[in-house]
Amino acid sequence: MTLIKRDVAISILDKYYPGNHPARNILLTHSRKVQQKALQIADLHPELNADRQFIAEAAMLHDIGIFLTYAPEIGCNGTNPYICHGYLGREILEKEGLPCHALVCERHTGTGLTAEEIKSQKLPLPVREMVPLSIEEQIICFADKFFSKGRNPEREKSIDEITRSLKKYGNDKIETFLKWKNIFL
Repeated sequence: MTLIKRDVAISILDKYYPGNHPARNILLTHSRKVQQKALQIADLHPELNADRQFIAEAAMLHDIGIFLTYAPEIGCNGTNPYICHGYLGREILEKEGLPCHALVCERHTGTGLTAEEIKSQKLPLPVREMVPLSIEEQIICFADKFFSKGRNPEREKSIDEITRSLKKYGNDKIETFLKWKNIFL
């Protein structure tokens, strides 16, 4: 696993989100909140042997692909559907030489997406497994659910709010989230 320094993660974000990019502040706020929550989980559970440095880096970079999507409410005016930001982020970070960080991008959507779900729901994604596997991927995916990039990115959602939002995607998504809750909180 290639590790980088914190300032390198920020310099990668600066490359794709220069100071005047309309999504920059939203992305940085969201990523820092996810990073804080994920690091808190890692610190609470040393028995998980999670790589703290990797979590810090990957949490900052997990949403790097949003600028390539069309989500004007958060300053993104790309041409792809928002659901594509994960695999697009993977492509960016692979080009940056960060293949493990890239997998976090691709695997953090919802509680993960299976190839079967992508195929059966006709999602505009490559048909492959996009489920968080490593403990670090799972921690970041879990932490991500607590924060929105919408109106109030600083506010942490409650467990009930998160489970209600996951309900439309199926009970298996709620079960995965609650399994993580029992491990991480």
